[in-house]
Order: sequence, then C-alpha cells, then structure tokens
Amino acid sequence: MLTPKSYTVAQVDGFIYPVILIASTRGVKRICFAPLDTIIEELNKMNMPYTIDPYHDAAIELRQYFQGHRKHFDIPVDIDGTPFQLKVWKALQSIPYGEVRSYKDIALQIGHPRALRAVGQACGANPVPIIIPCHRVLTASGNLGGFSAGIEIKKALLDLEGTFSDKCR
Repeated sequence: MLTPKSYTVAQVDGFIYPVILIASTRGVKRICFAPLDTIIEELNKMNMPYTIDPYHDAAIELRQYFQGHRKHFDIPVDIDGTPFQLKVWKALQSIPYGEVRSYKDIALQIGHPRALRAVGQACGANPVPIIIPCHRVLTASGNLGGFSAGIEIKKALLDLEGTFSDKCR
C-alpha cells in the first residue's frame, strides 16, 4: 500500500507489456503491468506526490533483465505484508533465473507443507513481481497456476527466461 510521501515512477521499456515501477526512497514499492498514464492517474487520485525518472536504478535493472543481461536483482524493495507473505516472498527470491518451483515446493521450503493455497495467495499479493519472481511458481503438475497480472504475462516472463514450454499449460 502506498502512503503519502514522494515516489519515483519509471516506465520500463523492453517487454511486450507496459511495465511501470513505483519506488520510495527505501526501495521498489510496486511493479505494475499497465500504461504509464493509468498509474499516473491513480497516483493523482490519491494525491501522491511523484517524480518520473526513467533512469532510476530499478528501471535500469529491469531493462537489463528484459534484454537478457540480468538474472538477479540487487535493488532493494520496500514492501509490506503479513509475516507469512514475507516468508513466501523471501523463498521466491531463492528460485534461480530460468528455473521453476511448485506451490508445494515453496510451502515445504517455508515449513508449512499444507499451505499450498496460502502460498498461491501470497504469490498473488506480491507487489513487486519480477523482482520477487512469483512467475516462477507453477502447480505440482506443471500447469501455470495463476498470476496477478494475467497468465499471458506469466507465460511471457517464463519464455523470456527460457522456462516456458508445452509442459507449462
């Protein structure tokens, strides 16, 4: 959730969908798959002060990722979540570029072996997809499962990383 302070907004080119990041002084708060105008309108409605900086460090790292030159992110994130969500999001960051895990794998990794649905819900609540790679999580049978920005974007991200195949449905 965004609170009234100044934010930096950047549009990141190089992906087949619009990607916008919103960052505080502490790190990236949100990544959105929407046109810049839509995000600016949302910030204006909430009376959130912002500046636009296409050269923000996070924008640079995301561009490098889309160009295939970055496999891990060094930029900090500034996100809020429940203790369970934060545990899931930390586990997601351990999934290497080009690999996938199942919701069950993540549930086991965080010590909650029966919490598959809760892991899926935490993935869906992830405010910074790509940086925290929830797109790398599939069902145990190899199906795509869900993605907060839509399955087509999940497929495109997996394809970018060379992970998407006919096995992913």
